[in-house]
Amino acid sequence: MGKKFYITAAIPYVNAAPHIGHALEFVQTDTIARYHKLLGEETLALSGGDENALKNVQAAEKAGEEIQSFVDKNTEKFYQLTKKLNCEFDVWQKGSDQKHHFPSSQKLWGLCDKAGDIYKKKYEGLYCVGCETFYDPSELNEKGECLEHPSKKLDKVSEENYFFRLSKYQDQLINLIKSDELKITPDERKNEVLSFLKEPLQDISISRTNERARNWGVPVPGDNTQRQFVWFDALNIYQSGIGFGWDEEKYNKWWPADLHVIGKGITRFHAIYWPAFLLSAKLKLPKAIFVHGYFTVNGQKISKTLGNVIDPVELIEKYGADALRYYLLAKFSPFTDGDFSEEKLKDVYNGDLANGLGNLVSRVAKLAEVNEINAGKTEINKLDRFVTEPLEQYRFDWALEEIWKKIKILDTKINAEKFWEDPKTKTVSFVEVIEGIRQIAFDLEPFLPETAERIKKQFKGPGIKAEAPLFPRI
Repeated sequence: MGKKFYITAAIPYVNAAPHIGHALEFVQTDTIARYHKLLGEETLALSGGDENALKNVQAAEKAGEEIQSFVDKNTEKFYQLTKKLNCEFDVWQKGSDQKHHFPSSQKLWGLCDKAGDIYKKKYEGLYCVGCETFYDPSELNEKGECLEHPSKKLDKVSEENYFFRLSKYQDQLINLIKSDELKITPDERKNEVLSFLKEPLQDISISRTNERARNWGVPVPGDNTQRQFVWFDALNIYQSGIGFGWDEEKYNKWWPADLHVIGKGITRFHAIYWPAFLLSAKLKLPKAIFVHGYFTVNGQKISKTLGNVIDPVELIEKYGADALRYYLLAKFSPFTDGDFSEEKLKDVYNGDLANGLGNLVSRVAKLAEVNEINAGKTEINKLDRFVTEPLEQYRFDWALEEIWKKIKILDTKINAEKFWEDPKTKTVSFVEVIEGIRQIAFDLEPFLPETAERIKKQFKGPGIKAEAPLFPRI
């Protein structure tokens, strides 16, 4: 086998329908996966549904629905969103899957237990259902609220649970992260994790009583009164989806993950808890974590209470998948928070896509058809360096900026040489423009797969015909 590349998007909670932030992460993950396919690597992309969370149980109860059908319905909405966005996920692993995920997570538990890292104790603490985690009072804001979910009251929980000896792995984790053996991008997030690791690590609760879990989730091996706590089983979806505990050959082929793509709110779970579980189980660690920022909408945090949750499906129906992909990838820095607005999306659609790329393609195709230009047939199979270099750093915005510079250069060339006067006498020069468009189509493949495909077909040559515009003006 040649080189493999295994990438994951975070596994979304399915207590509600997806919002625009989920679309961002799916598109980023898909772009990186498509890039590695173009490099000739055997690539596998995974996501799924985090279905065993307490918040899913509460949301189902509130909706008056049976838990399984509630999570099935919502997980399907996330899966359908990936399809509508033209994202190719090879594995969609559900947390409630009893055939593969349950035995896989029980195997991970067994390995950590064998290492002597699981013990039972009575515990009382403040629990944030939104984050599905216990917090120390020192980690809360001045009102005693969780920083991710201000205005939500924390539950005071007192019960007997199983704990994981996270403290045992503190020094190992510091060394792994410092040395980039577990590489965290950007540096700002790496430094946050290292600064968190300066304080002594507390052991963490990794189970809940059946009563509090409402008998929902992965049973704890050997104790039928407890269920695995959501992070222990949810992080294991990255392994259970590729065979851990049920298909060793498949698992050994794909694990470890080459890249986890996550939002900044779950960095600690991925950069500290997850590697610690794997170290305990004596399994290989993921190689890298890419942490993206959050979206605000018109300057405000996305929240159901504010009613500013944007449905990406509606935007896809209105503007098309590639227009939304372009806006998400080109107009935001991947590492910082960005502000999403439909007004800006519309401006970008008309400016960059309809007047920019779309107009260039239409103009050149029309001139080629009218003047019966023989454009030959060129097979382009290599991405420009100005695309590959930024992509290695997850700078989708920089790569697309370079492609759009190239679009402007070709436009300027057409105007300077006035091809419309008589392209036949300037065939060589005109064919160079056609070649430029063919290269642009190839460069766009990871970002705008549908558009890239349409341009490639239209410009295959030797004869080129005018077609309907790629992005009709809105």
